[in-house]
Amino acid sequence: MKQKYCLNDLKPGQRAKIKELLSTDGIRRRLLDIGLIENTEVECIGKSPGGDPAAYLIRGAVIAIRSEDCSNILIYDKGV
Repeated sequence: MKQKYCLNDLKPGQRAKIKELLSTDGIRRRLLDIGLIENTEVECIGKSPGGDPAAYLIRGAVIAIRSEDCSNILIYDKGV
């Protein structure tokens, strides 16, 4: 059985591609609006000292996303 990875699993400097959004309602719409669609490459730029939120480079923009929301963003294996 393959392990599922979410955006939270990325460490600073790692990259991955978006596999699927499990988010619903308003947050799903916001994530789609910033370009988080299937096969979009995302890089973790850094995490706050408490680990929440984390900053990600998405389509040339740095976006901070809360851990709660990252857990609903599935990625392909880390390190793409």
